[in-house]
Amino acid sequence: MQKIYFNPGCALSIYKPEMEQKILHYLNMYYDNNVEVHKICCRYEPKVENGSVVVNVCAGCDRRFSSLYEGVSTISLWEVLDKMNGFHFPNYSGIKMSVHDACPVREKTGVHLAVRSLLHKMNIEVVETEHNRTNSICCGDDFYPKLPLEKVHEHMKKRANSMPCEDVVVYCVSCIKSMFIGEKNPRYMVDLLFNETTTAGVYDTIEWHKQLQEYIENHKF
Repeated sequence: MQKIYFNPGCALSIYKPEMEQKILHYLNMYYDNNVEVHKICCRYEPKVENGSVVVNVCAGCDRRFSSLYEGVSTISLWEVLDKMNGFHFPNYSGIKMSVHDACPVREKTGVHLAVRSLLHKMNIEVVETEHNRTNSICCGDDFYPKLPLEKVHEHMKKRANSMPCEDVVVYCVSCIKSMFIGEKNPRYMVDLLFNETTTAGVYDTIEWHKQLQEYIENHKF
């Protein structure tokens, strides 16, 4: 039997670690109790059986697991939930939101479709920004530390300002920070699905990346 792993990734594990078990519950419903949590950071050899599938929340994890390691395939949580029967979707009563598509999965049209399908199931009307899906533009976070912090924040604000709606759906935790810095109201997909409030948490760009790096260093094995 093909082995399935769920890797919550560093960002979700820092942001809301309690979500891990909630998500795992639904994944095991879908995969007949064949899912294990995988906590090795995507920057290190995953040490899984050949032919394993890694279910990812993080777009960056999806890109690294699928491109850096042989014998490993990936699928996003959004694609799994979109196929699932029995998930109880909250009803957001037709509220309008824009979507920022994460740049690591810019070429994955299946992810884009699944995200929008889930939003439709939650009765959310999507008002698209000009640069979406395969033409999406980085939220600005990826420019750190390549550019001075002031320039990074300029990119964040520019991307946020391109969103037609004040509420902006994101499916990357770092994108939460960017939209918040850009003075939009970020709505994280995991929070929307489980009817929770999205919080910016630590949004200082330097401190946030310190937290990420600490997690990465502590999850090599």
